[in-house]
Amino acid sequence: MPRRNIPSLVAIAALLLTWQLVCMSGLIPSYMLPSPVDVLRAFVSELPLLWENSLITLQEAFIGLALGVGVGFLAAVLMDSFDVLYKAFYPLLIITQTVPSVAIAPLLVLWFGYEMTPKIVLIVISTFFPVTVGLLDGFRSADKDAIGLLRSMGADRLRIFRYIKFPTALPQLFSGLRIAAAYSVVGAVISEWLGGFGGLGVYMTRVKKAFAFDKMFAVIFLISAISLALMALVELAEKKCMPYRYLDKK
Repeated sequence: MPRRNIPSLVAIAALLLTWQLVCMSGLIPSYMLPSPVDVLRAFVSELPLLWENSLITLQEAFIGLALGVGVGFLAAVLMDSFDVLYKAFYPLLIITQTVPSVAIAPLLVLWFGYEMTPKIVLIVISTFFPVTVGLLDGFRSADKDAIGLLRSMGADRLRIFRYIKFPTALPQLFSGLRIAAAYSVVGAVISEWLGGFGGLGVYMTRVKKAFAFDKMFAVIFLISAISLALMALVELAEKKCMPYRYLDKK
């Protein structure tokens, strides 16, 4: 592993060790705060159920993320191409993010039922914003002189977008994708809390009612691991698309 990851790994190990020692000392009752060992045991014992529910959550997250990225990309391109659309819809774009996802989820369940549709809609709402804003910032930071040069050579909007604006916006696009990837899993779990037939959110609701806090921590760690894995996939795609940004990094 890269040496730059060693400090973070040491910090995580120290945190887990401290957590284990606190639980072993009896300062906090085990039914309130299970130890990392208890959480690991619960994870192993519940692995088949966790795997089954993870597949449902991942399916919702991938579909919602793909649609959210598509909507965000289209919205950014249209608002960058037409200033009227930017002035009209950018404030509305900001307003959509002031409403908590927990407040929207019950309405989506009432409108679309308990199937996958309301979950995907909530994920799209959660993920399109960072992609749209990142791309807009990237498009608007493109070199004006380079754009003017291409126009003087007879380039149309499509070629300016292909050779100047889109390459300039790639770093912001991947930054937004990292956030969107994490939001996709969180949005899926939140929507599953309020209704559904499967998924990690439904599983969390069931074990919470049973006061099985070791299983609660197990699924929390699993959700974090899935989010980190999706972010790692985005970083891998970024390295494939922009290898020149990583040439000087060890």
